[in-house]
Amino acid sequence: MPVIYGKGAVRLQLLGYSINTLPELALLNFSRNLYFMSNPALQHFLARHQLPDSYLSMAQNAFSPLIDEFNHQHQINQKTYIIGINGCQGSGKSTLADYLCTVVAEKYHLPTVALSLDDFYLTKAERIELARKVHPLLAQRGVPGTHDVDLAINTINSLALGNKTLITRFDKSIDDRVFEADSETVTGHIGLIVIEGWCFGAKSQAPDSLIEPVNDMERSEDPDGVYRDYVNTALATHYPQLFEIADSTVMLRAPSFKTVFEWRLEQERKLIENLKTTKPVPASLSTMSDQEIRRFIQNFQRITEHCLEEMPNRVDHLFQLNVARQIVDYRKS
Repeated sequence: MPVIYGKGAVRLQLLGYSINTLPELALLNFSRNLYFMSNPALQHFLARHQLPDSYLSMAQNAFSPLIDEFNHQHQINQKTYIIGINGCQGSGKSTLADYLCTVVAEKYHLPTVALSLDDFYLTKAERIELARKVHPLLAQRGVPGTHDVDLAINTINSLALGNKTLITRFDKSIDDRVFEADSETVTGHIGLIVIEGWCFGAKSQAPDSLIEPVNDMERSEDPDGVYRDYVNTALATHYPQLFEIADSTVMLRAPSFKTVFEWRLEQERKLIENLKTTKPVPASLSTMSDQEIRRFIQNFQRITEHCLEEMPNRVDHLFQLNVARQIVDYRKS
């Protein structure tokens, strides 16, 4: 969901929310940490994501290179700066996007916008039609070919120009876009745009890499490779222009695809908890069982594994995670 924001030894943990620092580092950062802990906007950020205060200390230390890079570029020119984040499901990319936008808005008094590639999915009706014409698996949101790439590009460009811009949102509980009347509109200069997505920045594979199925879903439901060929072609032809918009790229790299199931399961449970607080609960509420999640994530296996292998060497900022989502390594290109 888009969010719009107003005018030594260190052990880091992305979603475990703990940090150990040497005493001198703790003393050096004491006043800065105190500000972070007491800042109302950052407290609201914690509440949105149901995070403890300790997340702010972790994030301040882990992600300061991203904030510093933004500040450096903003001092050179006042153009809108765009950060693209890649990370598999449950890696913490939407939390990071929200954090960056909140901090920049508070620290530099600049309007910022966080976008998700998920919000640019084709409508349910469009995907049903795509499934009828090409392949039944395309009725399900998620893979390249099920996004309105032109809408994403036009939205980002419009925001960067300061034009009046409708911020598209996608409601996963109804598997469709939110009505325009319920969406937000933004006007004026935006200092920072962060767009995140599980396949943001992904590259297509060589055709011969598509021949062998990578899981049971491809083997049983796409025996002729029509589905994976369509997805790969879309990634090769429609998405590069969107990915090239980013001034800086970030990857939250999971240790392997095997960790995705547990992370995605946690996401679904969080969605269910959030929906329980919605009044009234949508009549068309749709969440997934554990078995459905296991089946669902097979759609993402091929591209996720390809990203894990080839993307680390070309992103600007690489955060390596372990199975507990602790940051165990950081590299800046």
